[in-house]
Amino acid sequence: MAFAATRVYANPAGDAPTTPDKAITELQDWSQALGDGVDAKPYGVPSKYEAGVVRRNVEWLTASPQSSVNFTPLHDLEGIITPNGLCFERHHGGVAEINPAKFRFMINGLVEKPMVFTIDDLKRFPRENRIFFLECAANSGMEWRGAQLNGCQFTHGMIHNVMYTGVSLKRVLEEAGLKTNAKWVMPEGGDSAAMNRSIPLFKALDDCMLAYAMNGEALRPEQGYPLRLVVPGWEGNMWVKWIRRIEVGDTPWHAREETSKYTDLMENGNARRFTWEMDAKSVITNPSPQAPIKHKKGFTVLSGVAWSGRGKVSRVDVTIDGGKNWHTARLDGPSFDKSMHRFYYEFDWNGEPLLLQSRAIDSTSYVQPTKDELRQVRGYNSIYHNNAIQTWHVKANGEVENVEIS
Repeated sequence: MAFAATRVYANPAGDAPTTPDKAITELQDWSQALGDGVDAKPYGVPSKYEAGVVRRNVEWLTASPQSSVNFTPLHDLEGIITPNGLCFERHHGGVAEINPAKFRFMINGLVEKPMVFTIDDLKRFPRENRIFFLECAANSGMEWRGAQLNGCQFTHGMIHNVMYTGVSLKRVLEEAGLKTNAKWVMPEGGDSAAMNRSIPLFKALDDCMLAYAMNGEALRPEQGYPLRLVVPGWEGNMWVKWIRRIEVGDTPWHAREETSKYTDLMENGNARRFTWEMDAKSVITNPSPQAPIKHKKGFTVLSGVAWSGRGKVSRVDVTIDGGKNWHTARLDGPSFDKSMHRFYYEFDWNGEPLLLQSRAIDSTSYVQPTKDELRQVRGYNSIYHNNAIQTWHVKANGEVENVEIS
C-alpha cells in the first residue's frame, strides 16, 4: 500500500496545546536516580506498567477452575510468538506439579518391546525445533448462536503459538518397534484427569512431537511440564499434557473426550466424530473490544492473526464496511506450516462507524467461512470447530463491540 509523502502519523507541532507538556519540560524520576542492579530480578518479568497484560478466565463458564480455561490476551500481543506466561490454559483436573526425577514415559501395546524412558533418555534422541499454533477445539464455541463475549481475548483466546523443542514421536515409536497390525495410538496424561485420546498412527508417524521445552525454556507446569504431546494442526485436546504413556493398538479407544466431548453435534441430533483438523481462521486483534481506537480519525493500523491446521496462510482479506469491499491485508513476519501469521491493513479512518472483518485463505485454497455458511452445514447445536468470520463494530467514538452480521 502506497503512502503519500506528506502523511502525518502523529499530531503536527502546530496542533500542540499552549500548555507545556510536562513529560518534556520536567525531569522525570527515572532519570535522576540509579535503577535496580543486574541481580534484582534473576528471572525477568514484564514492566509494572504492563501489569494488565494477563490471561483471564470467565468465572461462570465452568463449575470449577480445576476443569476450566483461561484466555490468551491476543489484543495485547505483537508478532506471532506467544510469551510462555501468556499461553492460555485448559485443564481437566488442575495443574500437575511433577518432579522430573520421578517422571517416566512408557510405550506399550502393539510394539515389539515395551519401553520406559526418563526425560534424560528422551533428550538423547535427535532434537527438533518447530513453531506451531495450539488451538482448543472450543475456541469461539460460545459464539455459535450469536455474538456473546466482548473481547477477542474471550472469543478467540484459546490459542497460542510457540516454538516447541523435543523429539519426533516417530523416532520413539520406531525404537519400540511397531507391530504390523498397529493402526492407532492412545496418549495418556499423568494428571488426575488421566486425559486420553485416540490418534491414528499415520498422524503419529507424520509430524507429532514429544516436547519438553517451549520458546527456549522448559515447559511451564500449566503447559505439561516435563513432557507433552504436540499434534500440529489438530485440536488442542489431543495435545496431551504431562504425558506418561502411549499405548499402540489396532482400533480407536472411544474415550470420553472423543465421544461425549469433542464431537460436533449436528442439526439432526447426530454427532460427527474424529474431526481433528483445525480449519483456517483469523481475527482482527486491533481494533477490538479490549483495544478501542483512541486517536480519533486519521491514519489507522489494523492488526490481526490468522492460522490454519491444513498448512500455511497464503492470504488474508480485510473489510472495514461489513463485507461490501474487501482488501488484501499485508502479511508480515515469518510464515510457517500450521503456525500463526500476522497481518496488517493500514487506512485513513474518517471517524464514521466501521464493521471490521477478516477472512483467511490457506495454502490448500480453503476460505474461512461466514457463520451462516457454517450453520447451513452444521446448524446451531455445535460447540467445537467454530472458525467463522468475526465482526467488530467500531463506533464513532472509537469504542468497539462484538456483533454479528452473517
